[in-house]
Amino acid sequence: MRSSFPSKAPVYDWSPQIQGIIFSSANYGMMLTLALSGYLAGRVGTKRVVGVSLFASSLLSILTPLAAELGLVCLIATRIVQSLIQGSTFGGQYALWERWGPPHERSRLCSIGLSGMMLGTFFIILLGGIICQTLGWPFAFYILGGIGCVYCLLWFVLVYDDPVSHPWINVTEKDYIISSLAHQIQVSPCKQPLPITAMLRSLPIWSMCVCGFGHQWLTVTQIVYTPTYISSVFNVNMRDNGFLSALPFIIAWVFGILGGQMADFLLTKNFRLITVRKTATFLGNFPSSALLVVLPYLTPSYVTTMTLLTLSCGLCAICQSGIYINALDIAPRHSSFLMGATRGFAYIAAILAPTVNGFLLNQDPEFGWRNVFLLLFAINLLGLIFYLIFGEAVVQDWAKERKLTHL
Repeated sequence: MRSSFPSKAPVYDWSPQIQGIIFSSANYGMMLTLALSGYLAGRVGTKRVVGVSLFASSLLSILTPLAAELGLVCLIATRIVQSLIQGSTFGGQYALWERWGPPHERSRLCSIGLSGMMLGTFFIILLGGIICQTLGWPFAFYILGGIGCVYCLLWFVLVYDDPVSHPWINVTEKDYIISSLAHQIQVSPCKQPLPITAMLRSLPIWSMCVCGFGHQWLTVTQIVYTPTYISSVFNVNMRDNGFLSALPFIIAWVFGILGGQMADFLLTKNFRLITVRKTATFLGNFPSSALLVVLPYLTPSYVTTMTLLTLSCGLCAICQSGIYINALDIAPRHSSFLMGATRGFAYIAAILAPTVNGFLLNQDPEFGWRNVFLLLFAINLLGLIFYLIFGEAVVQDWAKERKLTHL
């Protein structure tokens, strides 16, 4: 069944379960290309891998309304292809940190970079609500996709793969970065084969994968279902829903940056690196998921609901200074591949969460949200416990320099 808004934008009558499949289709390809793009970026350069992927993804955003017009299958196929490309955008950026990030500044730098996801989510939800209300939902894809294409030009002009190739960098800053990374770049990554067998046997890596899976389930539920939850509880229009749904993510952006500052501050006070990583991971998981669990049991009100959602999203972002950059600690030479691979494993949750949540909401309208949040809490807690037991922050033996590579 199909109808139209006054703006003539088409409306599709999709059930919560179908919506869940559509939401999850945007992540189908990510888990396949995150590790590969991290590997490629470490060898051919982040600038090219991410730049090309960003342009292609933006172009597909512009074509999404046409895909929806052609049918549900075409829409899902388009989003799957886009997810393959976006995985390259996401995974490729990790190679920058191993070439630009001094060890004692990485928490700060990575948290600032990764927090951009929350800032982008804030603007997309906020502007998306306004655009959908005034111009119709297709224009949200046209406008935001167009912005992505313009941003590609800035990327190719301003971004460089390493300090050596940057034409405008201060000489003092360049020397400082290169000297601080000298211990991990004596051997070129392309001359070292990936120790895949050792990686597959590594419990620290598996702890990042499992905990990342739980955290990604939490994050995807927040991003995808915050607008839906607010709409179901308060029955607000698209514009107001966009504002209310976007608010938690601007706070998450701030918390993410502060988390990186906190992590580097603790390191300067001689806290053990693994203690800092596990503290950030705990703060980004347990409180955030616990706040969502209590939400359905409280009497709905704007103040209570928005306070809990905002705190949950804000605390969730602190995890950026934990598991998501832990690969830089345990295997700096292979960090771009590992960060992509562990994030790719975590993105399995991005596929499953919308589908499972849509099924739960469709099967049990009365207690659907309670079931969604309880399942989220259980998955998140199990992943966190696994990381707290097996997580490490020292360079692994298989990731150390091999003297035989020197000529």
